[in-house]
Amino acid sequence: MTPRVKEILSCYGADNPGTLTNLARLLNHGTLGGTGKMVILPVDQGFEHGPARSFAVNPPGYNPLYHFELAIEAGCNAYAAPLGFLEAGAREFAGDIPLILKINSKDLTADEKDPISARTGTIDDALRLGCSAVGFTIYPGSAMRIEMYEQLAELAHEAKQAGLVVIVWSYPRGTSLSKDGETAMDVDGYAAHIACQLGAHIVKIKLPSDHLEQPAAKKVYETEKIPIATTAERVRHAVQCAFDGRRILIFSGGPSESDDKLLDGIRAIRDGGGFGSIIGRNSFQRSKKDGLKLLRTIMDIYAGKTK
Repeated sequence: MTPRVKEILSCYGADNPGTLTNLARLLNHGTLGGTGKMVILPVDQGFEHGPARSFAVNPPGYNPLYHFELAIEAGCNAYAAPLGFLEAGAREFAGDIPLILKINSKDLTADEKDPISARTGTIDDALRLGCSAVGFTIYPGSAMRIEMYEQLAELAHEAKQAGLVVIVWSYPRGTSLSKDGETAMDVDGYAAHIACQLGAHIVKIKLPSDHLEQPAAKKVYETEKIPIATTAERVRHAVQCAFDGRRILIFSGGPSESDDKLLDGIRAIRDGGGFGSIIGRNSFQRSKKDGLKLLRTIMDIYAGKTK
């Protein structure tokens, strides 16, 4: 156990040995094991966006086993997916990589303005499949947010009793927010904080922009001169919002984009003190060779092996 991992685990003093062991597994596995940084491969997009939109650009991705192999060969800390994808490969790859059961999902057969996800897995499923963690999405800003918060609070209690790590996808969205507001610094930081308050061990948010959505918050940012001009500054402030770095905050890779833009974001996460990334479409929507190259480059940036 490295000093950095011990330091991170010390921030979770209320958790039982089982949960701390699983958190240590996530932090100690793969290329970045022991560094305190994480790169996770998430493949919930088939459910969330549809199979053709997710995998047609790289057809091997229709096969669930492809993603296990990609995560393992790249040296990711963990692999996250909904129930069906994990069931398809958990036995074959048992013990090869920590697994995260994405325990709620929504589809795009109807595009709700105020989204809420359905519970699509259970704590028993996660234990049966040998998972180290469960993942849950909330949408701060949605008219359905109170129901989601109550669901997450209940799930977090169940998961911790079972010794599992709780990872929250906290994505501001809904009719109360503008499109720019979904990644606004004040809203994104608030979303991270809400997830922490609801019991998350690890929180995933999108990279925040310098837009400020809420007038009352904007006034505070301007009066207190909170630095948010650069991406690294915004990452640093988001980490502050996640209990001043006492909860692990990782960032979404987002839709497929140029390598230069994506890697600039990774450098900003590193420089701003973020804990890492959860990279899905940008890795599996390209050939395996290119996906592996990208993931390894990202890990080298976090490890300080490359600028």
